[in-house]
Amino acid sequence: MTVATPATRSLAESHRSIAIPEGASFLRRLFAFAGPGYLVAVGYMDPGNWATDIAGGSAYGYALLSVILLSNIMAMILQALSARLGIAAGLDLAQACRAAYSKPVSRILWLLCEIAIIACDLAEVLGTAIALQLLFDLPLVWGVLITGFDVFLILALQHYGFRKVEAFIIALLLIIGGCFLYELIASRPDPGAVMAGFIPTTRIVTDPAMLYIAIGILGATVMPHNLYLHSSVVQTRAFDESENGKRDAIKMATIDSTVALFFAFFINAAILIVAAATFHVAGRTDVAEIDQAYRLLAPMLGAGAASVVFGVALLASGQNSTVTGTLAGQIVMEGFLDLRLAPWLRRLITRGLAIIPAVLVVGASGQAGATKLLVLSQVILSLQLPFAVVPLVRFTANKGMMGPFASPVWLRILAWIIAAIIIGLNLTLLWGLATG
Repeated sequence: MTVATPATRSLAESHRSIAIPEGASFLRRLFAFAGPGYLVAVGYMDPGNWATDIAGGSAYGYALLSVILLSNIMAMILQALSARLGIAAGLDLAQACRAAYSKPVSRILWLLCEIAIIACDLAEVLGTAIALQLLFDLPLVWGVLITGFDVFLILALQHYGFRKVEAFIIALLLIIGGCFLYELIASRPDPGAVMAGFIPTTRIVTDPAMLYIAIGILGATVMPHNLYLHSSVVQTRAFDESENGKRDAIKMATIDSTVALFFAFFINAAILIVAAATFHVAGRTDVAEIDQAYRLLAPMLGAGAASVVFGVALLASGQNSTVTGTLAGQIVMEGFLDLRLAPWLRRLITRGLAIIPAVLVVGASGQAGATKLLVLSQVILSLQLPFAVVPLVRFTANKGMMGPFASPVWLRILAWIIAAIIIGLNLTLLWGLATG
């Protein structure tokens, strides 16, 4: 399979806009490449993660830490493949699908990806609205409606260049990380129990309720739209396009995304650990809603700032995810359909499709409905994963598309094992839902 370079580059307005210093030291080159991995990492700690991690930690203690660890390892490998595709083939994943598959297949993949992006955006809407309610006592429905205006945030950031977008993302990530470091210290988890939680148990797949949350964690961690996003944003770097230059670029991009995803792993694990150490240990296995966690943290930990810090981190998480969700939506539409809309219009369409169900559910069932919708959005993301992962693994193994940078045999085997695990878990979930 040989695919020609598309006439229009991915994210054309930012393509190769960030210079890589030639002949510079390793650290200077790595710094120049640093950024795309952190954009990707945002999707691995968005508000959807909070709902699944809080529910998992409260109900099952530290047991689901093993799922977070496994999910993050999968994410590191898949994101490395995504960066490899963007650098070696000069295509984002959406462009590669459009070029390699028939029009009907490509359209179906586009539709599934759009559903995943709307599900992700739904989590951002609900997470931001919940944070605004908790911090400022703003009614949940009003908070949902206000999120429609954050379309202007990404437009303002892009106006000042792609490096400013990355700086904004990293600043918010540091705020989230600092907040959860405080929460971890305040919750005083048992180190031995935490370490034991990283060892998988068979109960995860034999207990249907536990499996549902586990697959929600998987869907919230390995995000399908991030595979499209990463394959595009690595192309914002003006690396040397010789074989040696591409090889170096792949190495730098892989280091960037792996380090960033270690940070995301810390955040995800911290959310679950805090929920387990605070709620599960005290016998509160029923805490499954973000507002419950917010209101119980301060009194149960005896730390007055714990709830406010939690709310600030949630607000930062929602805003961060807004930026990367906007970019992913643009990349997917342009790559699959070769259709270019004004960024503000594209963003309003996606956000509108997320706001409508959020307003309906919140209006009908309030906070409880919002949290259930958050968890459901992550399961939807998990069910869509195979339709992004299988093409990615297939393309990066193809020498006609990748040339000398096609995945080596060991990486292909590992990638297909990951794809099989994801598909197997999803089939198990569907069977469980079908049989009640």
